[in-house]
Formats: sequence, structure tokens, C-alpha cells
Amino acid sequence: MSEPNGALLEARNLYRIYAIGSGGPAGGAVAPGERANPPVLQDVSLTVTEGKFVVVMGPSGSGKSTLLHLLCGLDEPSSGQVFLAGKELFALSDEQRTLVRRECVGFVFQFFNLVPNLTVGENVALPLLMQGVTEPLQDERFTKVVELFGLADKIGRRPHELSGGEMQRTSIARAVVHRPRIVLADEPTGNLSTKAGHEVMEFLRRAVDELGRTVLLVTHNPRDARYADELHFLKDGRIDLTKSLRADDASRTKGRIDEDRIHARLEELGI
Repeated sequence: MSEPNGALLEARNLYRIYAIGSGGPAGGAVAPGERANPPVLQDVSLTVTEGKFVVVMGPSGSGKSTLLHLLCGLDEPSSGQVFLAGKELFALSDEQRTLVRRECVGFVFQFFNLVPNLTVGENVALPLLMQGVTEPLQDERFTKVVELFGLADKIGRRPHELSGGEMQRTSIARAVVHRPRIVLADEPTGNLSTKAGHEVMEFLRRAVDELGRTVLLVTHNPRDARYADELHFLKDGRIDLTKSLRADDASRTKGRIDEDRIHARLEELGI
């Protein structure tokens, strides 16, 4: 199926509103006659082109995680549309959305979400197993990512034997091993030291530059945001695309945005 406007992922005019007492993002949409909280997201439109590293930056509570959940079909918008790999997600059944997500999306979480009783190798190989690969640790895709992310000497260890940075590198390797078209990352350095966070961001950048993946990352951290090809700012549930920043030929080294530009834009936006 052709992809609208050449986009791998596109959000059009997304709103997400929860009923009072629904429990926030885990709760349901507003039913007729119910009172509503203020919108978590308001008229959000965003386009992610294949092969780009795109960052959405905003303070805690600005709707970043809600946006990621909508963009992969884990939550449904109150109104608006999401297109992923040419498919309108919310025109699909739950089962169809799950299959699209399994094929097209990899996830990197703030809290790693590794399976504690599996080895590093077994954790990384999980998406290949879900694709029906019978010997995933022998698959060339597995071999390539564990080498790229410096995990070849750790594949027999369990998560509790790793540092935080090593656990997140394992999480990234798991997210990309099956070669999804896009990786969604939710505050991936939030539980790491500055040094380990820098290392993780370098590996995510390499996933774009060396593996050809597309990354969409949400963060509140300007140090993480500077790795982007495109940087969008989420404030009070809105993205003003006229305020976005892009890495251009004059200021970029493999897609990096100068951190001074980021701080200046944050000050301008009052974030």
C-alpha cells in the first residue's frame, strides 16, 4: 500500500481526552454525557520520514508517552488519524493493528523491560522467535546487532549482571534485531548516568546511520534531543511545527542539532 505523502508514520489532527476519573492514559475515552479532563493532546499533526531520527521534546506531563501510544496503536485517539506504513491504524481491527505493530515497530523503554530469567542473547532474540525463526541466535540479523551494540561477550549473562547502560543497549538491540521500519523510544536514558545515557544515544544514532532504521524518541532532556535530524516541541498537548528544529548541513555531524539552538528554542517556548 502506498504511504501518504511519502511518510512512514503520520499523525493527523490527533486529540486525546479522558473522562474524569478514568485514570489518565490507562482509562477509556470520554463517553457521551461524561465530564472530561483537559485534552492530553490537542490537534497534533506529525510526519516521520523513513531513515530519520526524530525527537519530540517536552516536559513531564506534556503528553509525550500518550503520543507514542497513539502512534503505534496501543491507545486510541479521541479523534484524528494515524497512518503507519501506509495503513490507517484505527481503521484496522485490534488483531490487525497488533500484526502491523509486530512487523513494523520496535520499542525501547525507560525501564528496559528485559525478561529477568532470560539471557541477554535470549532477550535480544525474542522478536525473531515471534517471527518463527527456529534458531534465532544463529540468524545473521542477531549476529549483526550484538556485534554493533557491543554485546557479543555478554549474550550468556542475565539482566541483573549488567550495568544500566548495558541493559539499555540490550533493549535497543532487541528493538532493532527483526529490522522493524521504526523504533519508538520513550525516555530511554531516564534511568541512566550521564555517561551511560550518552552511550545509549550514540547507539540509537548508529541504528539510524548504520542499520537504516527510523527512530522516533520522546524526551525532556536537551542532551538527548541534540542527536535528532528533526526536533519537535510538545507543550500543553500541542506541537507547533513552525517552532521545530532541523539539523542542516551547516551545523550537523550525522544529524546532530547544536544544543545552544535547543536551549534558545526552549526559552522562547517557555518550556
